[in-house]
Order: sequence, then C-alpha cells, then structure tokens
Amino acid sequence: MKELSSLFKKENMGQLILSILFVIYLIMGYNTPMSLAELVDTPVGKIAVIIVALCILSTSNPILGILALFVAYELIRRSNIALRGGDFKNYIPSESKKNDQYSAFNQNEFPYTLEQEMVGKMTIQNNSINLSLNENVSSFKPILDNTHNASMLNVYNN
Repeated sequence: MKELSSLFKKENMGQLILSILFVIYLIMGYNTPMSLAELVDTPVGKIAVIIVALCILSTSNPILGILALFVAYELIRRSNIALRGGDFKNYIPSESKKNDQYSAFNQNEFPYTLEQEMVGKMTIQNNSINLSLNENVSSFKPILDNTHNASMLNVYNN
C-alpha cells in the first residue's frame, strides 16, 4: 500500500502518468503500428524492450516496474502478430511448397508407362510425314449423300 500512496505524490507525477498510459495500452489492446512492429520484432529490438522494462523496474516504483514488464511482453507479442498475422501462418505451407510436394508425389506414384512410350513413338512417325495444306484443301470436294426424299427437320417449330 505504501508503494501505491508514494505513486500519487507530487514528485512521482511522471511515474503516475506513465502507469496510466501502460494500463490504457494493456486494457484497450491497441495494435502496434507497422513501423514500430518492424523495429521491435527483431532480436535486437526484443532485447532493447526487455532492458528498458528491467531498467524501469529497478529505478522506479515497483507497481510501475511490474506494469512495464507486462507492457514489454504485450508489445513483443503484438508486434509479432502485426507482422506475421498471428502464429497460425507459420504452420500453413505456401503454394510453391505445396506444388513441390505434389509434383514429388506424382513422380514417385506414376512411372513412365507403356502408353506414354507408344504415344511418343507415334508422334515421331507423324513428324516425318510432310503434309502440304494447299494440296489437301484443293483436292477436297464435299459430297451430299442420298437423302431418300427426306425433308429437312425443322426443330424450331412448336
């Protein structure tokens, strides 16, 4: 109780304001801005945040120090969520990884078959034949077969 009453003294007004800001940050759950999250979410940034929290704990009111530790933890956690979108994204594979896995499965599952070999041989033979489109088009003459006096079917009448 003595720590709480000393926090409200005139000379500790800065610590009181900082305590109020820490409580607001913890309760309201504000998202960390991206520019700050990029700085905090590095190993050096995390160490710096922890060192600042420990310095506050050792030099100021114990209540403010404990609040500083909680705020440091929340800042590191929220910075991670802001950049990575949460922890679940670490476990979801990307599309390129999924495609690599599928192609590896298909290579082991489906060996080179006789059908593929025969189709490969057929395409080689067809490539050796020289077809000229002009000769084929000019020699083609359509012929209408005998209709045996049948009339045209009118499909569109009701």
